[in-house]
Amino acid sequence: MGMETIYAALLLHEVKQPANEENLKKVLQATGAQVDNAIVKATVASLENVNIEEAIANASVVAAPAVAASASPASSEKKKEEKKEVGDEAAAGLSALFG
Repeated sequence: MGMETIYAALLLHEVKQPANEENLKKVLQATGAQVDNAIVKATVASLENVNIEEAIANASVVAAPAVAASASPASSEKKKEEKKEVGDEAAAGLSALFG
């Protein structure tokens, strides 16, 4: 399916309008996108039994850990190195006091 048709369906959902063939065609035409009747019909049929709110919520939950996991390893290694350096400096300072 064309992504523009999915975006149109999401836009219609956001403004509390039904994502039917007529409304999807209007949105696509308003944006200047090419309207493919077969894709519009397939999109409407695909979304017939879909709870869009639930699908959006589940997509957000799945995406968040993936982003956090990709950022974690490098930053956690840097933090460990920084903590070790600070600890070494503190120990050196204490030994100078009581040296």
